Formats: sequence, structure tokens, C-alpha cells
Amino acid sequence: MNILQLLLFGGGLMALMVIGYALLNGPSPAKEGQRRLNQLRYRHSESTDAKVESQLKKAIAARRPKMHKVAGSTSRMEALAMRLDRTGKPWTITQYFYASLGIALAVTVIVYLRSGAPLLSLGVGLLIGAGLPHLIVGWFIKKRTNAFNTKFPDAIELLVRGLRSGLPVTETLAVVATEIPGPVGIEFKGIVERIKIGRTMEESLQETADRLGIPEFNFFCITLAIQRETGGNLAETLSNLADVLRKRAQMKLKIRAMSSESKASAYIVGALPFIVFAMIWWINPGYIGGFFEDDRLIVAGLGGMVWMSIGGFIMAKMVSFEI
Repeated sequence: MNILQLLLFGGGLMALMVIGYALLNGPSPAKEGQRRLNQLRYRHSESTDAKVESQLKKAIAARRPKMHKVAGSTSRMEALAMRLDRTGKPWTITQYFYASLGIALAVTVIVYLRSGAPLLSLGVGLLIGAGLPHLIVGWFIKKRTNAFNTKFPDAIELLVRGLRSGLPVTETLAVVATEIPGPVGIEFKGIVERIKIGRTMEESLQETADRLGIPEFNFFCITLAIQRETGGNLAETLSNLADVLRKRAQMKLKIRAMSSESKASAYIVGALPFIVFAMIWWINPGYIGGFFEDDRLIVAGLGGMVWMSIGGFIMAKMVSFEI
């Protein structure tokens, strides 16, 4: 059996495992029943906190991105432009592609000089060139989102104090834009500027919600839109929303603390083989050069990477919780 037959066999086995996982990972009847009970509890509850939490969960479910698209985008390029905008950095699509191409060429040349295998070097270069910028952009988006969510309850409470003192909503938005630092102040400043040039408040808020892609801010927009149409005590509703957001943040921190040990173990166990392999290869390339020449060692290496990827995916699912 040559290398091509082994790779085809391994690919078929992996496809079979993926199909089996998709078939067996259906909805649990017990979880579905509990979800329906929770919906009934929230629907018929008289507690304002319960109603706010129910609406927040609906907003989170509605804002989940589908496939490659980002909310408000119609193509991959537009989705990429929105991702770059969410980082808060003045990056463009052209700069992103130039950076990806430069990283891919640099990695390809380095790997080729050390291994002498052109196809392997090209594959590793393309993989790192396409993946590393994507991960960096995702890290900046996550960092800015966390900074936004940290200050957002303070912004809502400032809105509540302004409304209770008799200020209109647009004036309180301007106060938030000037008083709250960081991403919250920047985004609210953009909302106020769009309102000043003639846009309605609902349109300005929805445009910012589509750009940010943050469920908490989306629910804030829904709350303001409903209150402007139906009336009611907006200050009390926003106060309850701020309390729910703080409780969500506390629960996320508690889960992060409880799962930090498992995550650290997963990172160490997952990264150690690659670190040791790279160090030995750099010090003595001939010692493990067979992994780039012998068909059996190539298949063994690929199989080990596949099984380690499966283990990493399982550990990631075990420590991932939806709040």
C-alpha cells in the first residue's frame, strides 16, 4: 500500500467519523424538554428580571452568524471587512492579504531551507499564512468585545441616571459618548454623530449593532426600539438590563476560573509534542528526517496530528459553556 492509498484510507475513515458524530450528536430529549419548560417559566413569570433574561437569550440566538457571513454582510469580502472593522484598528483588506502573503512566503522559505521538501513547505506556508492572520484578527475582536462588555453596564446605568433626571434619550447618548472611555464611548459617539446628520436613532443603533455583532448591544437596541413604540418605564427596563449583564459577566468569570486548570492542561498537552518536534528538528534535522521522506512515518505523523486534533476538539467542547 503506497502513500496515496494510505492517505485516501485515512481521509475516508475521518469522513466516516465526522458523519457518525453528526448523526449521533442530535438534540437530547431531556435538554429539549428542559428548554421548553424554561420558555414557559419565562413567558408566564411576573419577574422583570426573568423577562429580561428571556429576551436576552432570544437576542443571542438570533444574532448567531450563519456559515461564513457576518450579520449585515452579503459576501466573504464584506464579511472580512466587517471583521477588520470590529478590531478597532485601521486595517484594510489589502493590508490583510499582503500580510497573509508575506507570512506564507516567509514560512515556506524557512521550512524549505530546513527540510528540502517543496510540497511540505508550500503546504505549511499556506496553512500558517492563512490561519495566523485570521487568529490575530479574532484575538483583537475578542479583546475589544470584552472591553466593550466590561464598560457597557456602566454606560447603561449612566443612561438610566440621565433618564431619571429628565434628559431625553439622545442627550443621554451624547453624555455616554463623552463620559465612558474605550470602545463604548467610541461607538456611542458614532451613534450620536449619525443622529445629528439626520439618521433616526433606530437606524443608527442598528447599524452599530450590525458592525459590532455583540448580543448585549443588540438587545439594548431592541429595548430602545420597543420602548419608543409602546411606551413604558425605560429607565427601569435599562436598569434591569444592566443588572442582567453584570450577572452574566460574573457567571462567565466563574466558569473561566473553574475551567482554567483544564484549559491549561489541554494547552500544555497539545503544544508539547509540536514544541519537542520543532526543537529536535532544529537541532538535529537528520534524526527525525524520516518523517519527511519515509511513507510510513509520514502516515504515522499525519495520523498522530489527526488524533491530537480530535482530542483537542473534545477538550474544547468539554470546557465550552453557553451563558
